[in-house]
Amino acid sequence: MSSKVNVMNVVDGISVIDSEYYSKDFAAIYLLKQKNKVIIIETGTNYSVPYVKEALSQIGLSFSDVLYVIPTHVHLDHAGGAGLLMMQCQNAALVVHPRGARHLIDPSKLVAGAKAVYGENKFKEYYGEIFPIDANRVIQADDNFILDFDGRELRFIDTPGHARHHFCIWDKATKSMFTGDTFGISYRDLDHQDELYILPSTSPVQFDPEALIQSINRIMEFKPERVCLTHFSAIKPTKKATNKLIESIHFVSNLAIKYADKNDSESIIYKKMMDYFLEGLNEIGFQNNDYAKDRLSLDVLINTQGLIYWQKNS
Repeated sequence: MSSKVNVMNVVDGISVIDSEYYSKDFAAIYLLKQKNKVIIIETGTNYSVPYVKEALSQIGLSFSDVLYVIPTHVHLDHAGGAGLLMMQCQNAALVVHPRGARHLIDPSKLVAGAKAVYGENKFKEYYGEIFPIDANRVIQADDNFILDFDGRELRFIDTPGHARHHFCIWDKATKSMFTGDTFGISYRDLDHQDELYILPSTSPVQFDPEALIQSINRIMEFKPERVCLTHFSAIKPTKKATNKLIESIHFVSNLAIKYADKNDSESIIYKKMMDYFLEGLNEIGFQNNDYAKDRLSLDVLINTQGLIYWQKNS
């Protein structure tokens, strides 16, 4: 396994690994190291837990050195492995948004919802069994909650828009913001020279465009040197890329408003959104449209479903 786990250094005190969920470099897990203790931000799925174990070993630590496990929100690509990970990390507390805590303490509704989407067999293939977490080991982090990680201050900020149970985490020491899905999706293999492209994540069922834009603006008030995306890895949030991200939220929202009630709404919105993202990639010089289409296909599909749900339920 050691040859498979690539522990990538982000900045001193932060490293990142691939959770191996869905495809290569799709969903990240971050390790924050302070002296001989560690925090895990995002858990991936149950199948990610052995990779976390190996990554900890590579930085000279083990599960017993984990003080906190922190999913940014309770969508299963971010929190699916939390229960199993907490079983392994006996000295750890779980830190979660107050709106998400009950779903990790008793994951039955979370599981039922996901099985309704994926079906029983696909659910097991993607996530395995979701284990409940003892409520006594759960810390609910309200807006501006501060966690003292052995003298290293982590501030939690409430960031709705992608989901109402979403927070971001500000690491003051490194000027890094862990943004989950709030600051969108940006893949390193789609970068071109020094330029990158970020697309929004509008997945079901709590997309709220105005709240999302407010959350992005709030993140930028911290003047982060880097934003650590779950999909995928750390980027420098340039003004150009950030403005384009906000513009794209308006664009996809307008698509939903215009087409969500059409008979073939999903195919129309999917195609127009994909074309828009490809155009954005072309603008930064990334020209391999076939590769980009394949890379973004799942994100565009989930985004489309979220947009339609938003319009039909708003």
